[in-house]
Amino acid sequence: MNQQDFRSSPAWSPRQSERLLLLLWILSLLLLNPIVHGDGVGYYAYARALLIQHNLRFEEDWRHANLYFSQARTLPNGQLSPNEYTGTGYVANLFTIGPAILWSPFLLAAHSFVLVANALGAHIPANGFSTPYLLAMALGTSTYGFLGLLFSYLLARKYIEERWALLSTVAIWGASSLPVYMYFNPAWSHAHSAFAVALFLWYWDRTRDCRTTFQWILLGLLAGLLVDVYFPNGVFLLLPLIESLLAYWSSWKEKNFRKAAQLFTANASFLVVAIMVFIPTLVTRWIIFGGIFRFGTYSELAWDWTAPYWRSILFSAEHGLFTWTPILALSVAGLFFAPRAAKSITLYLGVGAAAYYYLISSYPYWHGTASFGNRYFIPLTSVFIFGFAMLLQRFGILFRSAGRAFAISAALCFFLVAWNAGFIFQWGAHLIPARGPVSFSEVARNQFFVVPRQLSTQLRAYIFRRKALMQQIEDRDIQQLKKNPPAP
Repeated sequence: MNQQDFRSSPAWSPRQSERLLLLLWILSLLLLNPIVHGDGVGYYAYARALLIQHNLRFEEDWRHANLYFSQARTLPNGQLSPNEYTGTGYVANLFTIGPAILWSPFLLAAHSFVLVANALGAHIPANGFSTPYLLAMALGTSTYGFLGLLFSYLLARKYIEERWALLSTVAIWGASSLPVYMYFNPAWSHAHSAFAVALFLWYWDRTRDCRTTFQWILLGLLAGLLVDVYFPNGVFLLLPLIESLLAYWSSWKEKNFRKAAQLFTANASFLVVAIMVFIPTLVTRWIIFGGIFRFGTYSELAWDWTAPYWRSILFSAEHGLFTWTPILALSVAGLFFAPRAAKSITLYLGVGAAAYYYLISSYPYWHGTASFGNRYFIPLTSVFIFGFAMLLQRFGILFRSAGRAFAISAALCFFLVAWNAGFIFQWGAHLIPARGPVSFSEVARNQFFVVPRQLSTQLRAYIFRRKALMQQIEDRDIQQLKKNPPAP
């Protein structure tokens, strides 16, 4: 289907929309928080240890981590607790290597800068922990987050009017959990997942009607990266699988066995390349855990495949997807309003999202512990943008005036983004518990009476005294944990 068939009037130029998205991203870089914290310690350790030490020894990363992380894992003498080691003698880093692969161009540039600067007389620690490295890491995360939004926008724009695709992209960008992990916790993997899934879906759809063997190979490369970054992303491999099975069935009915043989060769190439790209993950599992299919606590937890948490994931006060980020409820609803030309792609996206939802519903830590909203669903950013854009387009049909429809939709999006920004502030400043359920009456009260009073002061501190502010928040977090320790 030709993209031009679904675009709106020439006044909404795709080039202008892309420039607007780029401008918004550049302005948003003021929010970058170059910090390695929590789960991010494990993700960043792969990049730092390989770049600086050329090995997978993560002891220094555990010692340099934020106070709560390091105190829970080290002894009074500074040595790591024996419980932190696996049977192979390596620190049990269960996180994925994919983000480190994506960070590598940024960190290599930072390392080169540090070495050259030191040769010219500077004294910057070339250890991976100093400011240039952390800035490069944070910039890399934000870049991949932006590219994920851009590819999501391109996918939506193919089937939905330009204005609605653009507005949906900006709205999901600001009113979901993505900004927390794109700017404030950049060492975590979720923005990278949004990018990897968006790129995979965009390229899969772009080549869907007549994919060559070479394009299958490129898709296999993206598939391997998809899983390298975050294991649950692998559910999206269902899409080319279903596509291929339907094609095989069609060939069988037509008795076109030559076509089926060509597709089989392409599928085999896809699978081989995907496995090859996944090898870095398998190597880390072998070195750290002693086997290529050993994944640390992920494989040791009691997963319940009856998906007992399917309601809680959506509606719980403890990081429920819809209760914390209500725009995503509208996005899911939008998937049921697909125009005729978008019904096929919407069905595929719905199947992928449903499979992902089932997987997380079976995970005992479905709530994400210290999460803003349900961070596990950030990889579905493309699906959410697509669904919300369809909902906006259907809403726009109700009005005779396109300008009025857009103005009302933009006002709704502004409200959702503003609400989310205040909610993020409450969560980040620990006005509400970072872990466990929250009181939504308290959240609402804070939104109107506390956030407006504190936001400007805290924003100035974030921009000009960020390190001290982060330390205050860390201390507050530790105090809250002492009063209300997490359940074992």
